[in-house]
Amino acid sequence: MTTDPSDYLDYRYDVSVARRRLRRALFNAQTAFLFLTLLALAAMGWGYVSTLRPIAVEIDRQAHQVLSNQKNVAGVLNDAAVSLLPRDSVFPALDAPAPDHQPIVIRIARALEIRADGAITLHRTQAPTISDALREAGLVLKPGDRIAIDGTFIESSFALARIENDHTLRVQVQRAMPILIDDDGARTTLYTTAPTLGEALRQAGLIVYLGDDVSPDLGTPVAPGWQVFIRRSRAATINVDSRTIRTRTRSETIAGMLKQESIELKDKDYTIPPATEIVRDGATIQVMRVREEFLTDAEYIPYETVWQADPTLEIDQRKITQTGDEGMKKRTTRVVYENGREVKRSVDREWIETPPTTQIINYGTKIVKRDLTLPDGSNITYWRKIRMLATSYTAATSGKARSHPEFGITATGMRAGVGIVAVDPRVINLRARLYIPGYGLAVAGDTGGRIKGKRVDLGYDEWNLVLWYKWVDVYVLDPVPPYDQVDWVIPDTPKERAPTH
Repeated sequence: MTTDPSDYLDYRYDVSVARRRLRRALFNAQTAFLFLTLLALAAMGWGYVSTLRPIAVEIDRQAHQVLSNQKNVAGVLNDAAVSLLPRDSVFPALDAPAPDHQPIVIRIARALEIRADGAITLHRTQAPTISDALREAGLVLKPGDRIAIDGTFIESSFALARIENDHTLRVQVQRAMPILIDDDGARTTLYTTAPTLGEALRQAGLIVYLGDDVSPDLGTPVAPGWQVFIRRSRAATINVDSRTIRTRTRSETIAGMLKQESIELKDKDYTIPPATEIVRDGATIQVMRVREEFLTDAEYIPYETVWQADPTLEIDQRKITQTGDEGMKKRTTRVVYENGREVKRSVDREWIETPPTTQIINYGTKIVKRDLTLPDGSNITYWRKIRMLATSYTAATSGKARSHPEFGITATGMRAGVGIVAVDPRVINLRARLYIPGYGLAVAGDTGGRIKGKRVDLGYDEWNLVLWYKWVDVYVLDPVPPYDQVDWVIPDTPKERAPTH
């Protein structure tokens, strides 16, 4: 059969197309598979990541955070690459569910290298103190044993947490040797690591004084089974001459102990307790130094003034007939000092050295009437002239408000104003008639809180006030009051100052 070339070409074309379609189909299948595989992996990765959650892990108080989807504590620590060693503690427990709202707390055990009794032991511990750690390691501490950490001696109650670094601690236990102590009959066993007896007693807090007798000698090397005898002196404190002496004595009495310390009691010196008493252990003795002084002081005795009426002298005249003189009283005072502090003061003797002399002043009681011509030519008769400090006032300055029912009413019931003056009744009798140069005739009709002694306050109306402040002669006019109403001796205040030039 003859093949048409065009058929051959059509065949080749169909094969080529088929191959291309197959290759495209294979490529599409591979691409789809790869895409599905990636999608599956992404889904698995997303599923894993979505299950991760942050969990707090605290290691020796240092906080960390771990992302984990583990169900229990052991799995979380495995994800965090945390390995636990013997005696490390973890909370919650390893088989406990992984916590959601609290951290996993890990406490790393402290590593110890213990040297004791000729052996070296490696030990890890969570014990709070070194003594607890040694007990945990099977070592029993005996009284007096000493512990050193890295070469430094510490107490058995030393807290391991005080050492912050985490290196292995080198612990050395130094065993104590027993010695028997007989302290004034009180027997006790002392365990010590000291090289000498004196150092052993010092470490044990047993103080030995020079006055004590110790056998054997304090410098003797310590050996197991030693017996030590201490015979105590008695302790005492002496306070003397601003000093404190702490001593020990075998003297029976306080007096003997003072002699031992070269302390001498003189004259009236004494001790508390008395020097004859027995010295008690721990006694405190106070030495009282007694000193006496006799002080003489003088005190002036003021003289008295006696006033005597003299009818030969005119009123307001005075005459000293006997000059007064102060006397003197003396006294001797006994002062007792104990240790420099005054404890007693009493009058030993008192006497009048010089008696005072009384001053006698005669005052005049003779009244002489005199005439005075006024500026208007009229004459008046006065029986007394007093030099006085004159001031002035009105009803408005008298201290009462206008609404007061007694506003403007004087002490005698008169109305304040011109012609009414205020005086001290001890100097001028109320209602006496007066003449004041520059002011005129007046009546002593008022008093005042500040009008004392030789003061006169001149009354004015509010609209015609004249201010006064000067010394004037005030004339007291007839009639003369009865003699029993006359103040023969008037105050000397205020005093007029002498004019300055």
